[in-house]
Amino acid sequence: MRDDSNDTYIQGMKTRRAVLGEAHVDRAEASKTDFDAPFQQLIVEAAWGHVWSGAGLTPRERSLITLALLAGLGQDEEFSMHVRAASNTGASREDIREALMHVAIYAGVPAANHAIKLAKAVFVEPQPPRADNE
Repeated sequence: MRDDSNDTYIQGMKTRRAVLGEAHVDRAEASKTDFDAPFQQLIVEAAWGHVWSGAGLTPRERSLITLALLAGLGQDEEFSMHVRAASNTGASREDIREALMHVAIYAGVPAANHAIKLAKAVFVEPQPPRADNE
């Protein structure tokens, strides 16, 4: 069972919501089951509470590294999710394009070409209205 007093978990949820957005995290939390709850706790604490919440890189830099890795590994759903989230980290479309140029050289042109196709599809998606406090 999750310990909501765990500082790493609390920080992880704060960072996760800041990067992915309230609506995305609310949907993920609503669909969580007993089966995947331990996995959800792991990613909130490890990915969001440690890696994404660290002081060594900016959220923009973390976003671009994440996008390049996901593109190079062919993780389409996660890549598209992080393209959607990139504006929350300060990463621009131009930044994403530059990261994908690195992917082309270091992970292969087919991987970058596919990721560019996915990013373009995300860029034409309707954007949800932003709340006044975002």
